[in-house]
Amino acid sequence: MSTEHLLHTPLHALHLELGARMVPFAGYDMPVQYPLGVLKEHLHTREHAGLFDVSHMGQIVLRGKDAAQALEALVPVDIIDLPAGMQRYAMFTNEQGGILDDLMVANLGGDELFLVVNAACKEQDLAHLRQHLDGRCEVQPLFAERALLALQGPAAVTVLSELAPQVADMTFMQFARVPLLGVDCYVSRSGYTGEDGFEISVPAHEAEALARRLLAHPSVQAIGLGARDSLRLEAGLCLYGHDMNEQTTPIEAGLLWAISKPRRLEGARAGGFPGADRIFTQQRDGVSRKRVGLLPQERTPVREGAEIVDEQGQVIGTVCSGGFGPSLGGPLAMGYLDNAYIALGTSVWAIVRGKKVHMLVSKMPFVPQRYYRG
Repeated sequence: MSTEHLLHTPLHALHLELGARMVPFAGYDMPVQYPLGVLKEHLHTREHAGLFDVSHMGQIVLRGKDAAQALEALVPVDIIDLPAGMQRYAMFTNEQGGILDDLMVANLGGDELFLVVNAACKEQDLAHLRQHLDGRCEVQPLFAERALLALQGPAAVTVLSELAPQVADMTFMQFARVPLLGVDCYVSRSGYTGEDGFEISVPAHEAEALARRLLAHPSVQAIGLGARDSLRLEAGLCLYGHDMNEQTTPIEAGLLWAISKPRRLEGARAGGFPGADRIFTQQRDGVSRKRVGLLPQERTPVREGAEIVDEQGQVIGTVCSGGFGPSLGGPLAMGYLDNAYIALGTSVWAIVRGKKVHMLVSKMPFVPQRYYRG
């Protein structure tokens, strides 16, 4: 896509001012890195706090007494009993049990739900919601109205508490309306790095002032998409369109934990979502392939799309995400492997430029997650 047709987030001018290298991403002109560089941005987030512009993501509000029940018919997640002031990870599934998108759902209270969906999927997600929820609740996109910032890292709570002391009492996945610089914001204690931190939904016209205030703190650096990717990979987190898609079920993706117990096969509200029968069959009988962690045993990075073979050279899988982990101090990857090879410590080989690179099946996350659970 030519740059003149790319969309801009409300922080676009600030990215340019900060010297960001911009790249096309999900239809937007986005910062991949700043002068600090990807490796230092990654380590700064792990050690202090990083500020990410994630305003390209889609923000949607559902309103109405039937909103929770209506949404629950589209996701294998307990929405009806989601307490006000909490959020939950969810997935839209199709009739084959494949994943249409993954998203966050928060209960705002007062019969309102707040959704954050992936940038590349937000128009199709909006159409999907309108198709299935029409007449049951109001579906309001906030795509142009609100920006989204993520403040991540061990210093995030100290930084944000200076603007709103109450955020220090929030725990992982709590969600609240919080005034920041006199502006009503939605704040969740969550993120996509494996670190403690917050995601902040702010009116678009107020986003730059808030970003500048946060960046003025000595602990905070602007962080681009490059470090965002390496941080989430070390945390073992999926990226939609890479580690899961419409042909991948939650069971294959290793996301059974995200299917709420009341919605599982033996649950109080089992099924009732698209693809439930196939997902339940896989839950009971297992799957032929599964997403696993992979640690290359040499310094060669293994990238998405690389074939994985066994000792005899037979293809047994594919890498879905891969790169270098600055905190890990070496290369790492995730991939889909035939079920016979998914045991921890199994030797497999990636084909990189015609050469076999030895890898071991590894536990995830690769770097310990540090969410604040109180």
